[in-house]
Amino acid sequence: MSEPKKILVIDDEPDVTGYLQAWLSDEGYTVEVANNGVEALEKFKTFQPDLITLDVVMPEKTGVKFYREIKSGPKPSPVPVIIITGVSGEFKNFISHRRSAPAPEGYIQKPFSREDLLNTIRSVLTKQAASG
Repeated sequence: MSEPKKILVIDDEPDVTGYLQAWLSDEGYTVEVANNGVEALEKFKTFQPDLITLDVVMPEKTGVKFYREIKSGPKPSPVPVIIITGVSGEFKNFISHRRSAPAPEGYIQKPFSREDLLNTIRSVLTKQAASG
């Protein structure tokens, strides 16, 4: 039996992280939560997730800055990222500020259902597995 996939949930809203952690744990994923971009970077390095869900608007270090840090540079991370945001138009703003980093693998608009979340995660993980 294979190891459960590890998901790093990054969001500054306790309600959102609570729902995500419960839903994903119920599905058999191993979940870690970070409440801001600074904490997220530390957990990214130690937890070594298979997938990240990322809020864009956060204190200390925004989701855009965190994303750019892990996806740009000489050794960009192959870990897929799903952007989760409740701010209308924030995804377009995110895309325009990502500079040389590749586009994120998924996007979910808040509010969202459990099914939307799980379907997006399964789709992204399936594509990642198929690509190697």
